[in-house]
Amino acid sequence: MHLIQRMKIWKELRRLEQRAKAQPSPSTFVDLGQVYINLDLHDKAERMAEDGLALFPKSIELRQLLDCALRGLRRRRAQQVRAKLTRCPSSKLFRQLASIYLDLGDSNGLHATCQEWSLRFPDDSGSWLMLGQARLTNFYRDLAAREGQEAVQCLERAVGMDPKGLQSRRLLGEVLYRIGAVHEAEKHIKALRELDPGDYEVKQLLDHVAKLDDSGSDIGSLLDEVEAHGSLLHPTPQAASPATSGGRSVADVRAGLARISALPGVNRAVFIRGSKAMVKGDIRDARDPFLRIVRVTAKAAHRFARRLDIGNAAKTVIQGDFGEICICVYGEALAAAQCLDSADVERVLGELQEIVAGALHAVGD
Repeated sequence: MHLIQRMKIWKELRRLEQRAKAQPSPSTFVDLGQVYINLDLHDKAERMAEDGLALFPKSIELRQLLDCALRGLRRRRAQQVRAKLTRCPSSKLFRQLASIYLDLGDSNGLHATCQEWSLRFPDDSGSWLMLGQARLTNFYRDLAAREGQEAVQCLERAVGMDPKGLQSRRLLGEVLYRIGAVHEAEKHIKALRELDPGDYEVKQLLDHVAKLDDSGSDIGSLLDEVEAHGSLLHPTPQAASPATSGGRSVADVRAGLARISALPGVNRAVFIRGSKAMVKGDIRDARDPFLRIVRVTAKAAHRFARRLDIGNAAKTVIQGDFGEICICVYGEALAAAQCLDSADVERVLGELQEIVAGALHAVGD
């Protein structure tokens, strides 16, 4: 790039950075992130998108920016892995490169990598598993019989080469179950059960499949019927299995927030999951600064912990003239409370942890 052009870009970058701090908005974050992408600074674009989503979680443009930044980072990672493969080929590096292409949806890159992988390491079933995953993704998306047939063939090849491979057998058993080949699917699910007796989901699926009628073992005909009808015969294993008791209901979360807000010195409490929030106490609306502070602080603490490689920032306390803000995070679930100096912070954190610890599933509106 010409020197004068780069100087103009860096000048525009500084202007946008100042604007993002002074007047944050989705368009400001998107403009700044796009400049970072043009400069091939995809890691900074990712951070900018995450900061923007912490403030504006419903912004479609910011989610598109994050996706673009992540794709750029994956491409860079693919180049790095490919360079290592050129110097020292290994099955592990081929698996990493194929996984990146799978995430990117790059069919050509994935097929070329798996072809080279199978030639260099013919006894490794990983290349067939990766190809099977790619074909299976296309089949579930388009319900095309040809894609389903190729997915089954690749997965059968992977299972034949590595009968103890859990992932290939699980994927094969699931797709056979969903198209109606119940008896064939049951064989693989039983094998999974023997290989991993502690997997409760496999046990549930096996119990469910045992009660179903078999539609035959002609895989081609069953796939043609799926394509003709435009739907799969059976739902996903997760939908077929009864709900687990690990998730908290809306009533549980609401009761937890009420319990926290009743503690001495607590002014308000909130539970956040994605763009949805459940509040209790002195909170005006969705634009309340307290909600923004909680989201941004939790994201910043997580990023800081990740950079230092010290784990996750599960509990955070902010102190100021306003008192203290206690934040507890588990996965996508976040709970926080604003307290006076007289409040028992340890007890508040304990109650917040109780709320988020069981929030393993969506809690609804």
